[in-house]
Amino acid sequence: MANTYTQLDVQLVFAVKGKQSLINKAWKDELYKYITGIVQNNKHKMLRINGMPDHVHIFIGYNPNQLIPDLVEEIKTSTNGFIKMKKFCPYAFSWQNGYGAFSYGRSQRNAVINYIEGQEEHHKRKTFRDEYIEMLKKFEIDYKVEYLFDFLDVDSW
Repeated sequence: MANTYTQLDVQLVFAVKGKQSLINKAWKDELYKYITGIVQNNKHKMLRINGMPDHVHIFIGYNPNQLIPDLVEEIKTSTNGFIKMKKFCPYAFSWQNGYGAFSYGRSQRNAVINYIEGQEEHHKRKTFRDEYIEMLKKFEIDYKVEYLFDFLDVDSW
């Protein structure tokens, strides 16, 4: 539509099924490049991508011409096939159902980028479970524990 202008920054967060640590350092950069290609082919702008062996953070300049669920589904489905085709993982790899999507203002962009870049250091102090619940609370998102990611130790919540 003519004369339509947007600036929408969105962080997507999702985990490996069962919160298994299957994303290996040997091939994570290639995976992240592949995800970046998906994001850019769908006319979004990759601002930063990083994660840990059990989850990924994707920060994008979001193009509202594509629904977020459709983008996440394409990333998950395509990367499952990519990982299998490349034989990166000796185990059955898949992403968990669901994801988090969090919006930020332009003035927060650098802080979010730094946060995502510092994932390895950040997770020396905090588990992904704690990080994710903290994000849900920060954004005042109502949630039910039984519908969060299938963490291996759900009963201990």
